Amino acid sequence: MFPVSGSLFSPNAAGTTEFQEIPLGMSQKNDIKLLRINYLRGPNIWTYRSVLEVWLDLGELEDFPSNKLPGFNERLIALLPALEEHHCGVGERGGFIQRLQEGTWAGHILEHVVIELLNLSGMPTGFGQTRSTSQHGVYRMVFRARDEQVARVALTEGHALLMAAINGQPFDVDAAVNKVRAQIDDCYLGPSTAAIVGAAADRGIPHIRLNDGNLVQLGYGKAQRRIWTAESDLTSAIAEGIAGDKDLTKSLLKSVGVPVPEGQVVNSPAEAWEAAQDIGLPVVVKPSDANHGRGVSLELSEQADIEAAYGIADAEGSDVIVERYIKGDEHRLLVVGGKVVAAARGESLWVTGDGTNTVARLIDLQLNTDPRRGEEEEFPLETIKLDREPAIRLLLERQGLTGETVPAAGQRVLIQRNGNVAMDCTDEVHPDVAYLVGLAARVVGLDIAGIDLVTQDISRPLLEQGGAVVEVNAGPGLLMHLKPAEGLPRPVGKHIVDHLFDETESGRIPIVGVAGSHSVTEVSRLVAWLLQLSGRHVGLACRGGLFLSSRRVDNASSANWAAGHRLLMNREVNAVVLENGAPSILQDGLAYDRCQVGVVTDLDFEVAPELAHHDVNDVAQLYRVLRTQVDVVLPEGTAVLNADNERLVEMASLCDGQVIFFAVDGQNPAVVAHRAAGGRAVFVRDQHIVLAQNGAYETRCINFNSPAVQKMVQATSQADTERVLLAVSAAAWAMGITPELIIAGIETSEQAPKPAR
Repeated sequence: MFPVSGSLFSPNAAGTTEFQEIPLGMSQKNDIKLLRINYLRGPNIWTYRSVLEVWLDLGELEDFPSNKLPGFNERLIALLPALEEHHCGVGERGGFIQRLQEGTWAGHILEHVVIELLNLSGMPTGFGQTRSTSQHGVYRMVFRARDEQVARVALTEGHALLMAAINGQPFDVDAAVNKVRAQIDDCYLGPSTAAIVGAAADRGIPHIRLNDGNLVQLGYGKAQRRIWTAESDLTSAIAEGIAGDKDLTKSLLKSVGVPVPEGQVVNSPAEAWEAAQDIGLPVVVKPSDANHGRGVSLELSEQADIEAAYGIADAEGSDVIVERYIKGDEHRLLVVGGKVVAAARGESLWVTGDGTNTVARLIDLQLNTDPRRGEEEEFPLETIKLDREPAIRLLLERQGLTGETVPAAGQRVLIQRNGNVAMDCTDEVHPDVAYLVGLAARVVGLDIAGIDLVTQDISRPLLEQGGAVVEVNAGPGLLMHLKPAEGLPRPVGKHIVDHLFDETESGRIPIVGVAGSHSVTEVSRLVAWLLQLSGRHVGLACRGGLFLSSRRVDNASSANWAAGHRLLMNREVNAVVLENGAPSILQDGLAYDRCQVGVVTDLDFEVAPELAHHDVNDVAQLYRVLRTQVDVVLPEGTAVLNADNERLVEMASLCDGQVIFFAVDGQNPAVVAHRAAGGRAVFVRDQHIVLAQNGAYETRCINFNSPAVQKMVQATSQADTERVLLAVSAAAWAMGITPELIIAGIETSEQAPKPAR
């Protein structure tokens, strides 16, 4: 051990951990080099999910694991105490600390530092791996990354933190966490959209984010639905327009017997006062598109107050409405598919004077300190700021107060009426109320609606207590139901997903993924052709181009993630075939999360720059890459594997679904054993391809003596043709295509989509 000159670390006045001198005899270490950063968007060699893969050159730190850096472990744990919770490979709490003490390398440490920064930023992740490469001191480090930009910021901050701990330099952890958190706020889905996407994931429905905001596709191809926050592609534009016109909405509701307050649109303070007298005092003055209660003034009876309220509502930029004041609390009911699935109640906000603090200060002390309040979208309650709440200032004026007034001790001051709609009351909703609210949504035409009503008791019928529906909102926020200030959270995301997809729907279309080294494009092309002949509108992405049925839409090589996503977003496609070469899997991952059929044609390793770039240098490493295609086969799906390769036979155990082996010889030991266990196999006998299951079922399929097949043989070779047609027949069989159609498809294969020349 090196002697230490002074304390290892100490907190300064600002709370930042500052380190004292590095131990005597120990020099500053050179920075870890980030050689390459690659975002793997889909399933990959590491995991089913997206990850950030970072290639690290440790330099001189290759010779300095953690137990050879005096004081480093203590400095790191002082910066990130929660590293104690990381299990690491030990499998229990404190496992990572144990690894630090035993000695582990900087790449592995960086993995845990980045994960902990993400945890502290409110986006927890538990997955990470670090592996050495064939180059001395160079490692591949990966960690779970839901968003590339968030992951890159976390990596940058984690890298800086680690080097500061190694070299005994100060580092502001809070500032680093705030940078990551800010990127999360910029990049991640809002809470309403995230709840729906999460509910879809629980049902196994995949999703694709279509923009930087909250437009999300649930499902693939023709089976997809789209959401934009809490609006869906079933939401009528006409209905949304009606909901935006409050006067028209009330007229329609009134026509079917839904109680609404009398009201009218006004164009000046004088008209507002005149309308209030006609309607009957007290009244409400509000903008026609009131949101979160902004610009709304309640229970007004004096001319001066009504005229002042007009200006407040008019400042919101829409028409101003004066309507009858309904006595009671405001409620928000969420209607999905015509049914009430959640309800929240609002309550008035008050502060109590202490004889010392102003009203503004009391608001901060008694209301804004509530942990449920905040500026970000994730908080169920908003922070109250008098400078941006003219309606609150008007309410204070009506009580003879301002924000600078100091109320007497014990004096209660009303701050806001019904601006706090976050108390769950779903179980209290009377059936009559639920019926009227559902009727309101249907009359407007909204499949998902937020219905605002005012009533004294939600558990009693509206009419008997003079309650009324005051607004119908398209695209309602869900946060008040997901994280109510009081009461139970409601699974509103699940209700919306169940509305969009029937019980039997998964949002999936048949996907066939084809991986391997040889003839993969030809296998993909012929499988797509057979699917097209079976009546499907097929998308094909392969090295020969991008195709929609027989129409080529892009000549460029399309065996990649981007081309696959183009097909999965196409609303006309009801089957997709994707070629997945090893370089594409290594660079981007797969374009889909799961597939119906996964084909691996071969495991023939050839030295190639694309593979060497990813440090794939032998067949064992190539196996890890191509197994990704088998890992993602659905439980109800099928893996199609070449039994003439013993290593591919081993992949069968990795498949969640069934397996079809193909081999040239029906007496292949793997084929024989597989059939004996009741499995399916495809092989060649007497110049015919045979489809076989268990020991009893066999049917002849393609004849190798046919002109179409002989033409393929002449263009390539007998061996290549056998491998292609065996793989194609097995994949088609897995997709439920009949032997007769397989034969017809091969005979007409000249009409199939052809690669660009």
